[in-house]
Amino acid sequence: MGVHGSKPQKQAQVLLLGLDGSGKTTMLYRLKYNESVMTVPTVGFNVETLDTDRSSLGLTVWDVGGQKKMRPHWRHYYTDTAGLLFVVDSCDQKRMDEARKELHRILRYESLRGVPLVVLANKQDLRGALNPEDLCLKLDLRIICEGRAWFIQPCSATTGTGLEEGFRRMIYLMKTPLKQTQEDIKLKMRSKGLSVTFSNHDHNGRSLSAGNLK
Repeated sequence: MGVHGSKPQKQAQVLLLGLDGSGKTTMLYRLKYNESVMTVPTVGFNVETLDTDRSSLGLTVWDVGGQKKMRPHWRHYYTDTAGLLFVVDSCDQKRMDEARKELHRILRYESLRGVPLVVLANKQDLRGALNPEDLCLKLDLRIICEGRAWFIQPCSATTGTGLEEGFRRMIYLMKTPLKQTQEDIKLKMRSKGLSVTFSNHDHNGRSLSAGNLK
């Protein structure tokens, strides 16, 4: 990612949230400058614009501090948000329940209803990191993400591995109707000899939930 060409891109606002120490700011500046930048805990927020050479849609990313004193202020950033990126420290199992509670609290806000979610499973380069399947269970994603397109992306903020894929997945989810994301997931799973069933429904009986695509 970075700036490619001079043609202005249409921008979409996305939020980069997660507990303090999860690696949000390191991740943002790895993408912006393609280098590891020394960071300190964010007090307030950082804002950066990320462009991509594969899409006409750019991202204005709001990285908001994750300390407990900052979390009540997260809701002030929800308006006009087109996508949510939630960063999890895959190695910090002691705080996984805290991360789950905060994510669930975020997703219950009416202003974020239907907004696509990408969980960035950070620190996959470290020993003991939980894989996406285990994180899905720990965070109860299949329950809380009913009616929402979502995806888990394993990544490392320090090495950059998986970061572009995660942000490109966010662009895809923002641009693609939920029904189409489900069909894409089915095709991908069938190509691996697997099957997938979308069992969550709204009050009209329509299938809603989109699972994680590997």
